[in-house]
Amino acid sequence: MSIRVTFLGTSAGLPTIQRNVTSLALAKGDSRDWYMVDCGEATQHQLLKTRYCTSRLQMIFITHMHGDHIYGLPGLLASASMAGRTQPLTLCGPEGLEAYVVASLLGGDINELPFKLIFKRNDTSEFTFRDDDFVITAHELSHRVPSFAAQFREINHSSKLDTSKLQALGVPRGPLWGRLQQAESVTLDDGCTVSPQQVMQPPEKECIAIIGGDNDRPELLAEAMRDADLLVHEASFSKALRERIGPEYMHSTPEQVGIAAAEAGVGNLILTHFSGRYQKNPKQGEEGIETLRQEAANVYSGPIAMAEDFSCWEVKAGGEIEPVT
Repeated sequence: MSIRVTFLGTSAGLPTIQRNVTSLALAKGDSRDWYMVDCGEATQHQLLKTRYCTSRLQMIFITHMHGDHIYGLPGLLASASMAGRTQPLTLCGPEGLEAYVVASLLGGDINELPFKLIFKRNDTSEFTFRDDDFVITAHELSHRVPSFAAQFREINHSSKLDTSKLQALGVPRGPLWGRLQQAESVTLDDGCTVSPQQVMQPPEKECIAIIGGDNDRPELLAEAMRDADLLVHEASFSKALRERIGPEYMHSTPEQVGIAAAEAGVGNLILTHFSGRYQKNPKQGEEGIETLRQEAANVYSGPIAMAEDFSCWEVKAGGEIEPVT
């Protein structure tokens, strides 16, 4: 199976002409049901240019309480209300998220939404979000405020019958096969009961993606990355720039991320959350996006992609990644 990620914003701190501030949409393959990680200002405008809509949004995961990751949230929720959403929506985030959302909505004269907001703290050891498609866990990072990565572990349900098992158990071809495919147990003429679990093929390997928040120690994700097919991580500054400005902003360099991904054996790496000083086509003598990519490539030999607003990739269990146009 596969996970698809679509970048709604890829700039660090400030928007630029080419990049909005941070947000990402994630879905299981080509499903219209989707999940959001972070919601920077104007995310709802970015969303209008994608295949996703607020009525099919399953959950929002906020990595940390910095403005470039949360200022778009009140507007998104208000617009979802005006668009007719009625399904409850779960918001997962650190301490302060619920207070911020409630105060922002009240300040905008929104006393009640037509859908219920369910708040879950992702900064507690017992946090897990689970639905029919994913198990989502939070992993602590290192930043100026509490920050977390989300690990999306795909849940695959087998729906294919194993004909050799059916024949071995004496299940005749026909309606009984259909009932087993619909997850019903059946009783044979000899009185034996056959359950779907007895005759289903094993589910396909699950796909695992990690979406990191702001973080200056990517090695903290070592355990979470161990079986991951994809790591999406910030790379705000080059190594050279960080050495000049110092560590106070607590962001990662591409080299740091590349080393951590290589040591953990991550299948694919997408870098994002770039400082506005890095342009796709820099002026002579300036560092650009390619500088950041090359810095990561010096220490990580797997596929590396540099996120752009509205860029989309699909990664499959086992490591294959492809751009989606």
